[in-house]
Amino acid sequence: MGCVAGQGARDTLDPPARTQYLGVDTRLLDGDLVSFLVQIAGEAGQAEAIAYARCAAAQYTLIRGYNFARHVRTSTTQRGGIWEADGVYTISPDLPRGTRTIDAEVVVDDCNAQNIPTV
Repeated sequence: MGCVAGQGARDTLDPPARTQYLGVDTRLLDGDLVSFLVQIAGEAGQAEAIAYARCAAAQYTLIRGYNFARHVRTSTTQRGGIWEADGVYTISPDLPRGTRTIDAEVVVDDCNAQNIPTV
């Protein structure tokens, strides 16, 4: 005798919607001023899009041979289930003035621990 699915049971289960990191577009705006345009989909929300841009900025800072970045601004939008964040940062070899600074190496390590891709 076989098993019969009960009322309301499904034959297949939908896989969980996971965060999909759709890429980074890096734009050098002026000297040390850089924009990071990122897109994510799935379970992701605004906070994840902002974190993705921050991770991209930190890795780019290291790639350029610098140690620090200062957050200038981030704007976000959502269209058709895709979150987009445009984060603008200045990068520098020395700790810049201001309160919104990041130590690139520390941030990249944190991004790796959270499985957020970098550039």
